[in-house]
Amino acid sequence: MLLNSQSILINKMPPTSKTFLHLSQGQLKLFEKCPRQFQYTYLEQLYSPNNQEHEELQNLGSSFHLLMHQQEIGLPVSSFLQADDQLQRWMSNVIEIAPEIVHPNVCGETSRYSEHSRMLQVDDYLLTVIYDLLIVQKNKAQIIDWKTYPKPPNKIYLGQNWQTLLYLYVLVETSHYLPEDICMTYYFVQYLGKPKSINFSYSQTQHKKTEEKLKQLLDKLSECLIKYSQGDMFAQVPEGVKVCKHCQYSTRCRRVAFPQERTIFPGSNAETMISEDYTNLPSIISIEEVTL
Repeated sequence: MLLNSQSILINKMPPTSKTFLHLSQGQLKLFEKCPRQFQYTYLEQLYSPNNQEHEELQNLGSSFHLLMHQQEIGLPVSSFLQADDQLQRWMSNVIEIAPEIVHPNVCGETSRYSEHSRMLQVDDYLLTVIYDLLIVQKNKAQIIDWKTYPKPPNKIYLGQNWQTLLYLYVLVETSHYLPEDICMTYYFVQYLGKPKSINFSYSQTQHKKTEEKLKQLLDKLSECLIKYSQGDMFAQVPEGVKVCKHCQYSTRCRRVAFPQERTIFPGSNAETMISEDYTNLPSIISIEEVTL
């Protein structure tokens, strides 16, 4: 018997009469890295086209996530596997490293949610997360995230990444689980040709630290938005920092030479070329609608 998902996972949704800014982990990460880049990407919707190789890798990663979603909800996946040798290898790697995830022996107290979205209101922001797979039992829950790039980051760095911080934080804040009841596991399905997993436990101390860090970042964003509405630009990072070397807005910021960015028109095909980490910000363009 499946658990009642409504009693376990309750989105803390705000009243519908107010406009909120939707923020994902990728947007928090970008704003923390460079406020000016956040401004250009989301407020002014500028971008530089991806190179073909990068776009192909993104498409392949998206195909793998769709494959795992269909596998989870019981739809046929043979056409995916037959069409692409890479997807076959990655699926084999997942079965090798986590057979219980792909072919679970689900007991009556376990529920599984694929591509599961959660929202949490914090002040004038809606924090949004999408779990590739969420496995819940009465007294514990596990977040699963699939990664298709070949080299995982250092575990310490990954643990400080906003995806790890926000995914764990939001689950605690939108459920009955204590921080010690949950964990998050990344599966890197092509790490040097072999799969690798990185697991994170959680604690009340970590939860409190994330809450404080999140508040500081959102307060800073609110200040930037107020100043932006008054005609000021978001702050730039100091000159000479590494982040500017590979930024698509280096020319615009007068830092280093880089191909000129182009404007996105909402609803156009070009809009899909933004990295998946930096999507899902539908209302941030309309600054005048936000009460700060």
